[in-house]
Amino acid sequence: MPDLLPRPHAPSGEPVEQFQRASRRTAPRNRHAVRHHAAWAALALGAALAATGCTAGTVSPKDAVMPSTAGSSATGLTTSAPLETPTTTQTSPVYWLGHSNDAVYLYREFQPTPGTDDPIVAALRAMMTTKPKDPDYFSVWDKPSRIGASISAKNVITVDVSSDAFAQKVDTGIAQRSIAQLVYTATAAASMAGLIDPAATVQVSVLVDGHTGYQAFGHVPLTKPLTRDAGFVAPVWIVDPGNGATFKTLPLKVSGQAMSPSGTLGWALAPMVDGKASGPVLTGTVAIPQGPDKLGTFNFNVVPPLGSYELSVFIADPKAPNGRAGVDTKVVTLTGH
Repeated sequence: MPDLLPRPHAPSGEPVEQFQRASRRTAPRNRHAVRHHAAWAALALGAALAATGCTAGTVSPKDAVMPSTAGSSATGLTTSAPLETPTTTQTSPVYWLGHSNDAVYLYREFQPTPGTDDPIVAALRAMMTTKPKDPDYFSVWDKPSRIGASISAKNVITVDVSSDAFAQKVDTGIAQRSIAQLVYTATAAASMAGLIDPAATVQVSVLVDGHTGYQAFGHVPLTKPLTRDAGFVAPVWIVDPGNGATFKTLPLKVSGQAMSPSGTLGWALAPMVDGKASGPVLTGTVAIPQGPDKLGTFNFNVVPPLGSYELSVFIADPKAPNGRAGVDTKVVTLTGH
């Protein structure tokens, strides 16, 4: 079989597992199956996919830098980042960067899955070549000419990507979040496909053109395996409804995940007028059952008049009257037919 990627090398210079093309397979769906198929995963998941075409284009100036008040390190309130649950759904989990107040966080969407790609490569390729559904989200990755992935029996995901994926000029804060975006997307895809043991630590080793030590986006050294950094996860995240969703029946059902110092969140529903949100027509609060300072889920229903709205969920900012922190928004339309 011809090599599609340069031969990877470990930090010591010794060759590591050669990537191989793999056909689409049905993944194990439970922990026992993961252990049983560890050797299979190390060999069968590896994939090298050549990709050609134009890059994602020039990054917006506001997306290339962190706001000056936020700094370059993790600024989120979240202290844990559980893996996604295995599923048979034919979609790829893709994490994006998103602006919220004076910070940039990680948010997840689901993209259609190409039938010929393995789960990790499919998700990463979508992250680097497609656009998010929510206009508040963005990515600074360029389309790579090559990308491949494999998993070892020790729960280490190795991603090998060509250096042209890092062409954009960004600051340290965005570079850090973009590498975290890759780590979250790779681990989410592997977990949803049942290819890793969720009870064990999952690491991601990033090779660039087959080698370690690359300076990603000119700021982040890729010298060692990486894990999920919970500080980059959005403190408030509307999972459903998705942005641009249309509903024919009421109530509007809202769900998501969040962490709040008080264990409660605020929400508002504002009518859209000429493409912009006007004053809120409905407001309220919702509790996070897990309690204060714990990552948990939230659910609530709203019965507004028919029309298009901007839905906002947020943390009440104790430092500012009527202030909102960690805001996430979605535009939804209620048609009634």
